[in-house]
Amino acid sequence: MSWQSLRPEWGLVLGSGLGSFVERMEIFASVPYSEIAGLPQSSVPGHAGRFVFGKIGTTTVVAAQGRVHLYEGKSAAEVTAGVRWMQSLGVQRLVLTNAAGTCNPAFSPGSWMMLNDHLNLTHTTPLLGGANFFDMSEVYSKTLRARFSKVAAELGTTLHEGVYAGLLGPQYETPAEVRMLRTLGADAVGMSTVLEAIQARALGMEVAGFSCLTNWAAGLHPGTLGHAEVLETGKAAAAQLAAVLERAL
Repeated sequence: MSWQSLRPEWGLVLGSGLGSFVERMEIFASVPYSEIAGLPQSSVPGHAGRFVFGKIGTTTVVAAQGRVHLYEGKSAAEVTAGVRWMQSLGVQRLVLTNAAGTCNPAFSPGSWMMLNDHLNLTHTTPLLGGANFFDMSEVYSKTLRARFSKVAAELGTTLHEGVYAGLLGPQYETPAEVRMLRTLGADAVGMSTVLEAIQARALGMEVAGFSCLTNWAAGLHPGTLGHAEVLETGKAAAAQLAAVLERAL
C-alpha cells in the first residue's frame, strides 16, 4: 500500500525511547524523513527518523518515530516541519509524547504526565516572520484530556496532569534552574514538544501531550543524569501509554 494514498485521522510524535509504540500498530507503510523534501533528520539516539502509517484498532494514524530538536542546531521552523507535513495529509488531532525530568516530588520517575499547559523557555517560536497572533489559552485540548483521563482510570494507569517546561538544551538543568522552574509552576522539564504544540494550534489542530517521566530533575534526588537512563525508562513505560492510546483512539 502506498503511503501517498493514506489519509490518517490522528498524528503521533514519539519521543526518546518511545518509538517501540509502532509495534502495537497494524502497519501499512513507512517512509524515512530523508525521502520527504524539507524534513530534517535527527542525530539523537532513540529517534529512528521515519513516519509509520497504520491503524490502532479501527483508527488510521501516522506516527513520527523520532523528532529533531533546537539543540541539534535546527531552527524552530525545521523542528516543526513534521507537524506541518502531517497536517497537510489531513491530520487534525495530534498526540505529542516526550521523555522528561520530573520537577514535582509527587510525580515519580516511570510514570506518565499529561500536559495541561506549558512554559516555552526556548526563546523562539515557529511563528516567527510576521504578525502571526494565535490564542494559546488552551493549547492542550480539554476534550482530549478528559478522554484520555477516563481511559487511564478505567485501565488503572496512573496519569498525572501538569505543566511542561520546554528548554533549549542539550545540557540538563542545574539544581538552581530546577528550583526556578518549580517556582514558575513546572511539573516536568524537557527539550521538545512546546514548539510542535504551538505550530499545531496555529494550524487549527487539536493537541494532546504526554511526558514519560524518566528521571528526577537535578537536585531532587542524588545521582547524575544520562541519556541512557532516559531511553531505558522510556522503553519500559511505553506499554502503559500505548494501552491508553489504543483504547482512547
